[in-house]
Amino acid sequence: MIKEPLGMNGITLNIAITGETGSGKSTFVNAFRGVSDDDEGAAPTGVTECTMEVKEYFHPNYPNVKFWDLPGVGTPNFPSDTYLESVGFEKFDFFIIISAVRFKENDVKLVQEIQRMKKKFYFVCSKTDDVINAERKKRDFSEEETLTKIRDDCVQDERPRSDAK
Repeated sequence: MIKEPLGMNGITLNIAITGETGSGKSTFVNAFRGVSDDDEGAAPTGVTECTMEVKEYFHPNYPNVKFWDLPGVGTPNFPSDTYLESVGFEKFDFFIIISAVRFKENDVKLVQEIQRMKKKFYFVCSKTDDVINAERKKRDFSEEETLTKIRDDCVQDERPRSDAK
């Protein structure tokens, strides 16, 4: 994803990590940077809403690449109707939308705004290990089929919705 020339040409790449609270955004930032959740300088993680302000983290090998850990969308602190403005959504170059297992309404709104701005994004489905562990209890369990089902569900839900009734 990050090519060698990017780190050398002086251009800053601002990557926003966004999604609902509890989806694993801060954990993703830490993993991508190769740090543990309890390392110095790691993004705070936990079972409660941890990210209360937009915070930047640098890539360890590419100082021009900044990961921006955004607060979760759709909480009392960051309601979806004011989220884009309060986190400065337009200032980012690229987006990674983290969603826990399912693509939700707030994820759709984020995608629509990113597309309106004519910018690019990746969608990351987190916590699939929880689904796989739950599905293992079924007699006809197949990890491959479970992952395919999750993937297909995300792709289906990402398609633009029609306003036609």
